[in-house]
Amino acid sequence: MAHEFQTARIQPGRAGGMDRRWLAALVEAMEQAARPEVRSVPCDARLISAAAAHLARPAPTFAHCRSAFSLRN
Repeated sequence: MAHEFQTARIQPGRAGGMDRRWLAALVEAMEQAARPEVRSVPCDARLISAAAAHLARPAPTFAHCRSAFSLRN
């Protein structure tokens, strides 16, 4: 199923409908994942433990994107 998912490339000037298309693609992917024939396929234990390890890490702070300005000033 991984080959079915594609990344979208945003082109300047065409971002108006991207939010709606992205949301529609997300809903379609969730509907595909919810189908009984997909849910009945066992998941690889290595994939589950890799996902659990990823989720156990602290959230990124994005320190490289900080600004001197703050809403708390």
